[in-house]
Amino acid sequence: LTGLGEVDSVPTIVKAIVEAPSSHSVSHGLKKLVVGEDPFEVEKIWEKMYQGTMYHGRRAAVIHAISGIDMALWDIMGKAVNKPVYKLLGGGFRKKIRAYASLLMPEKVAEVKRVTTSYVEQGYTAVKLGWGPLGQDEKNDVRLVAAAREAIGDDVDLMIDAGLCYNVNSAIRMGKKFEEFNLFWFEEPCWADNFDHYARISEAVNIPIAAGEQEATRYSFKELIERGKIDIVQPDISRCGGITEARKIGIIAQMNNIPLVPHVFSTGILTAASLHVVASIPNAMIIEFCRSESPLNRNLLTNPFDIKDGYLDIPEGPGLGVELNEEVVQKYLVK
Repeated sequence: LTGLGEVDSVPTIVKAIVEAPSSHSVSHGLKKLVVGEDPFEVEKIWEKMYQGTMYHGRRAAVIHAISGIDMALWDIMGKAVNKPVYKLLGGGFRKKIRAYASLLMPEKVAEVKRVTTSYVEQGYTAVKLGWGPLGQDEKNDVRLVAAAREAIGDDVDLMIDAGLCYNVNSAIRMGKKFEEFNLFWFEEPCWADNFDHYARISEAVNIPIAAGEQEATRYSFKELIERGKIDIVQPDISRCGGITEARKIGIIAQMNNIPLVPHVFSTGILTAASLHVVASIPNAMIIEFCRSESPLNRNLLTNPFDIKDGYLDIPEGPGLGVELNEEVVQKYLVK
């Protein structure tokens, strides 16, 4: 059996992390730690990888690499027992979940209106725009957000992802300006390490604050949630520590009475893993559906995901429930 996993990081660094020879009792390559283990002992394997990379790991790229291996282990387990991953996670609370169209903020007002209108016409009930030109001109930022709200109307939810572009003072200032556009949430308004600044923004702005895609492991997320006082937590399962760690992050979020909405902006492998996680936890609310035109986003799977009446179905096939299009893999494989 072969399990699929995805890592959203620097590929050459992740490859080195996996293949590195041992240099210390707590500084091993992940291959050394994992080969020969029983995939069904996924919790033990996770701790073995985490503790066995303590000198060069604990966060960032090492946890990203662990995420991909962990994801693949869950895929293997599901295939071995012929069940979808969400059933192994104790799910499911839902068979489908509302999806929001996620795309980069266009440069021009006319393009903002065009793309947001097109996704509403496709059946989406929520749209998120982010990064791009945001943070370069505050007046232009307001114009772009106003154009999006005007184009989609009041009945469609609108999210804005600042992409870390403001400092605490400008984030509060812009958040107050964005209040009139009834945002569903204001995402990553300032630099990810400034948990105290997140708390100040959350207390000052009357819009839910979302964050978390930059964080890794339950330890960082606990601090972000409790110290940063965010309203929506957004782990990326290809970076946060995989499915095993995402479950623990979901429990911390549930204990703090906030929803978990995974960050999903790469390929269908991550989409599948994220759907299994949100199926298996009670505090899921909505899921990101990346609308990038990248061929790896659109064409990597033999059975790509698509929305139905604004919702994505939870995969029901064994494991993650997805298979790779080998022609696409070979076309973009770095050799």
